[in-house]
Amino acid sequence: MDTGILVLRLLVGLLVAGHGVQKISSHLGGKGLRGGTEEFRADGFRGGALTALAAGGGQIGSGLLLATGLLTPLAATGAIGVMTVALTVKRSHGLWVQNDGYEYPLVLIGTAAALAATGPGAWSLDAAFGLTPYPLWWAALALVVGLGSGLLVRLVLHRPAAPAVAER
Repeated sequence: MDTGILVLRLLVGLLVAGHGVQKISSHLGGKGLRGGTEEFRADGFRGGALTALAAGGGQIGSGLLLATGLLTPLAATGAIGVMTVALTVKRSHGLWVQNDGYEYPLVLIGTAAALAATGPGAWSLDAAFGLTPYPLWWAALALVVGLGSGLLVRLVLHRPAAPAVAER
């Protein structure tokens, strides 16, 4: 079981961190901070570069914490939060990723919540530092706070689309 949890942590954590790197740099196929800023503006978010830095930093931090198995409930909360924002952006496209839907953010939210529930396993920094096992209520807290923070970010930073003006 510990091997499976390690593989899952590494896969999901490094993918989330890599996605954050893309938001703020030209590494891993990213378009740099300017590209990340433009992406958030195109999706209707305020804040420009600060929003891109916060999102990218949140993804890098939570992803690396998940990958190493350090402070797993906090790491899951961060990943759930940033992926909730992504889900809200893609929601109008439906579920499936081939239609630019929210399938991928939903899988990452579910995986982060599952890792908070199972714990990081024996091969983790949490185990090495004697922080495990975490009580199960940490998983519920990670899910609630992660979802809530993502929805709050959407509410505070997203501008509603301007109504279309009819041509005359």
